[in-house]
Amino acid sequence: MKLGIALRNADAHTRLSTYLNDHLAGSSGGIELARRLVKANERTEYAPPLRRTASEIEEDIASLRDIMARMGVEEDRVKRSAAWAAEKAGRLKLNGQLLGYSPLSRLLELEGLMLGVSGKLALWVVLNEHFADDPRLAGVDLPSLIARAKDQRMRLERLRRQVAAEALT
Repeated sequence: MKLGIALRNADAHTRLSTYLNDHLAGSSGGIELARRLVKANERTEYAPPLRRTASEIEEDIASLRDIMARMGVEEDRVKRSAAWAAEKAGRLKLNGQLLGYSPLSRLLELEGLMLGVSGKLALWVVLNEHFADDPRLAGVDLPSLIARAKDQRMRLERLRRQVAAEALT
């Protein structure tokens, strides 16, 4: 049976489990990307906002794991490992330099991180819309997670615009 058909016929808990595990897998690649951005920009003006963002992403991953545990969803370590490996392979992209880090590297990585943060924002919104009153999530502040993801996205957008000007003009 194909995976798509299996998930279509699966119960709601199985679909929720897949959804949350997909986001956890994405967050594995996202935190690796955030850490790489911090390291590559340690001696630049970009370091402080990137460090803050990476720290917040780590907190968000902990929140997601907490939500998964509360919802009775086990972590799919194979999926998470595959996402981690995909992030490592993503480092092989062309960036205008054979070796090293270029201004274009910074731009592409920031855009990748922004995509991840947008996906995380979508996750928090979905959980807030469909599970805000679920007693298993009592004490989880989904509106704060939404606000933080929006703040991260705006922070990264400001950096992206500055980096794009440096990289492309």
